[in-house]
Order: sequence, then C-alpha cells, then structure tokens
Amino acid sequence: MIDFIAANTWIFLTLVILCSLAIGSFLNVVIYRLPIILERDWQKECMEFFGKEPEFSNGITKYNLAHPSSHCPFCNQPLTIWQNIPVISYLVLGGKCAHCQNKIPLRYLIVELLSCLLAIIAAIEFGFSLSLLFVLIFTWMLVAITFIDIDHQILPDILSLSLIWLGLLASCFNLFTNSHDAILGAIFGYGFFWIIGKLFQLVRHKEGIGQGDFKLLAAIGTWVGWQILPFVILTSSFLALIIGGGFLLISRKSHHTPIPFGPFISIAGFIAIIWGFDISQYYLHVMGLPIMLDVSI
Repeated sequence: MIDFIAANTWIFLTLVILCSLAIGSFLNVVIYRLPIILERDWQKECMEFFGKEPEFSNGITKYNLAHPSSHCPFCNQPLTIWQNIPVISYLVLGGKCAHCQNKIPLRYLIVELLSCLLAIIAAIEFGFSLSLLFVLIFTWMLVAITFIDIDHQILPDILSLSLIWLGLLASCFNLFTNSHDAILGAIFGYGFFWIIGKLFQLVRHKEGIGQGDFKLLAAIGTWVGWQILPFVILTSSFLALIIGGGFLLISRKSHHTPIPFGPFISIAGFIAIIWGFDISQYYLHVMGLPIMLDVSI
C-alpha cells in the first residue's frame, strides 16, 4: 500500500490535501483554546498560591483541546459532524452559524486553506518521505504559533519547546541538518535575540523583544542549522519592516504600537526549510563570495 501511494503522485497529493485540511480544522481549535487553557492554568496556580479555589467565568471546570466538544462561540450550539468538515461546511453554511446565524470568523477558513497550501508545497518539494512528515508537523505548528501570536502576542512554550525537541530528533536522522549544526542553531538562535534584546533594553530602558521570540528562533535553528539562521533573521526582519511598518502606516497607529514578531519568524522559518539552502547559495554566488554553505549530513 505504501509503495502504491508513493508511486502515484495524485493519490499521494490527495491524501496530503485531505489530511492537511483535517489538521487545519484542528489547528483552529488549538489557536482558539490553547491561550484560554494557559490563562486558566495561570489563574489556577495564582489562586492555589493564595490558598483559594479557582473560579472560572464560564463555569466550565474541565477545559482542554477535546472538551467541551466543538460548538458555536456565540450561541454555544454543538456542531454536527458535517458542520466540522473543513472548508466545505463553511462554504455550505455561507460563513454563518446554522443555529444563530452569526457570522463565523473568516479566520477559520483561512487557517484551513493555508495549512493545506503549505502542505502541498512541502509535499511537492520533499515527496513521499520521512522528511515530509517532519516538515508537515513543523509547518502546522508554525501556523498555530503565527495566529496565536497575532491574537494574543504570546508564543506558547509548549509549541516552541516542542519544535526544539522535534528539530533535534530530526537531526538524529540527518533529515535537514546534522545534530552538531542543530545544537549550534539552537544556541545561536536563542543567543542572537537575547543579545539584541539586552542591548535594546539598555538603550531604551524597556523590553523590545519577547523571550518567546528567543525560543522560536532557537527552534528554527534546530531544524535548519546555524548556517541558515542569518537568512531567517534577515528575512523575518525585512518582512517585519515591510508588513509591520505598512500596517502601522495604513492604520495610522503610533510607532510604539507592539507588533508580534513571531509570524515573521515563522514565515522565514518555512521558507528556510523549503528553499533556504538554495536561496543562500544563490545569494553567495551572485555576490561573488567564495564562501559556500556546508550543511552536508
């Protein structure tokens, strides 16, 4: 069966599409619920520290990624099986709840389609392989990280640290880089932003880069190795300058308005793991630099 799927491109891509759409639907749950779960955990720890019983505003004591079941955020009506079908249910319902007719945020559709599109790109690049499995997990976790950071300006450790451990595991199989370069990638990735953050704090007397960004860049470093980190840093900074600066300009907000940096690191990280080596080699060649990247495994 595995050989049959690997030999038939269209069947392989169809399975990737179906799987990624289902994962995209699950990512919507993660994006919405994980920050709430973390907040409830922090609230519980604080209340226990003061010797009090935690009280939750919605009255739900058990809250995780599986419980309660999927429901409309407006009327709390549980969703039927077909209403959980990615993309199709959104289009059939016209982007509205079947019960209360409130509009379903377009975000849900975007996350599902984006998860699918990025998975297709990865599948075309890596084919039917162990590398593809790791890249898909890497990509989907970056999608969750991106939208959580946009919504709440936090980068949950459970996602960033999991990416670090998965990147180190991938390096044990020499999938994208070797373990030596992966470890250095984590050290340099964390260290670079740590130094920049400390310098900013000394000059401006306030925090300019969140520690979540340190961990996320360290995670990217374990996947692509230290050699590709300059590309990730430059690309994410350029995207932040263009997109973030453009947003502030269009919205006429103050330049003091905080802009989440995690999405730009995530975009650069995805580009890096797919095309980073080739892009970096091409750049060095165009610049006429004799130094060539060595990420041999």
